[in-house]
Amino acid sequence: MNSERTPGFGTRAVHAGQQPDPTTGAIMTPVYLTSTYVQEAPAKTKGYDYSRSHNPTRTALEQNLAALEGGRHGLGFASGMAAIHCVLNLLQSGDHVIAGNDLYGGTYRLLRTLYTKFGLETTFVDLTDLGQLEAAFRPSTRLVMLETPTNPLLRCCDLAAIAKICRRKKVLSMADNTFATPWLQTPLALGCDIVAHSTTKYLGGHSDVVGGALICDDGALHQQLMHFQNSCGGTPGPMDCFLVLRGTKTLHVRMQRHCENALAVAQWLSEDKRVERVYYPGLPSHANHAVAMQQMRAGGGMVSVELKATVEQAKQVCASFAVFSLAESLGGVESLVDHPASMTHASIPAEQRRGAGLQDGLIRLSVGIEDQADLIADIDGALRRLR
Repeated sequence: MNSERTPGFGTRAVHAGQQPDPTTGAIMTPVYLTSTYVQEAPAKTKGYDYSRSHNPTRTALEQNLAALEGGRHGLGFASGMAAIHCVLNLLQSGDHVIAGNDLYGGTYRLLRTLYTKFGLETTFVDLTDLGQLEAAFRPSTRLVMLETPTNPLLRCCDLAAIAKICRRKKVLSMADNTFATPWLQTPLALGCDIVAHSTTKYLGGHSDVVGGALICDDGALHQQLMHFQNSCGGTPGPMDCFLVLRGTKTLHVRMQRHCENALAVAQWLSEDKRVERVYYPGLPSHANHAVAMQQMRAGGGMVSVELKATVEQAKQVCASFAVFSLAESLGGVESLVDHPASMTHASIPAEQRRGAGLQDGLIRLSVGIEDQADLIADIDGALRRLR
């Protein structure tokens, strides 16, 4: 895209990083199913020598995601956890990490079961409370890891305020933007150093690919991350990159529908007497609504619901849907329901989950793009199990 003005989000989603194939004119990015590349002479290449290091389909995806996040550099990975792992490889034994106490269970598991034995210490705090963040810093702190909205309580951290604190203390900040996507918010523009994604979710959008990504602005930081991306080898195959690229072309259209449907579902649930509490950033009743609306375009496609139920009753409700499918993951065009305490967040000890506010009766809804009336009728039918 050659233009003096910055193209709009939808135009970038469709075109950034992608040009018609110069050989055939194919409008879609080719899937380069090759492991190696012929060199004109030793060490004289056309920019590619081995597909773990670089692949033209992956290059297109990395440039596309960087453009959507408003960053200079993008890196693709085989999963969201591979991307998080790459960031943690920047650290040394004895370093200290501050992480949100309401974050994806896989991130918690990686920090606790792998990096602890390498001498990396982590303090988990409520990052919506800047006082707790300030108090958690040590001389050895090197990284603050946050999600906003968080998974699964949908708490919203003040990205600009956290980034400002980190810069003052010369500590890296990494924002997992999976739930929001760059259509809703751009953490780099608010001062964060690194943005992480599970491209499996909204960016892919069709529940048919697993992937991850990192985006940053700083060239030196990009080189460090690229070193570990290549050295550890957790890179995506070209077909996976192609599928995510197909997904990003419609991201803005899908996200608008996800947000509209999720808001309607959240409003309906907030009036239901079988529900203890609804977590949705787009509702004025949400504790972080003001912060969310300051940095997000809309409330997102995720709704978490605390039922007046035991853990067994919550499981029964989750198994009673017809339109919503009981499954892990999120962000696809089809609606999904998840019971975090027994599924996505089971790796977090029960006492710690409950202490962070994640109760046993909580269910998480990934609201798809189906008709609103059908989604609400399905939820109503499932909640009848509580009578």
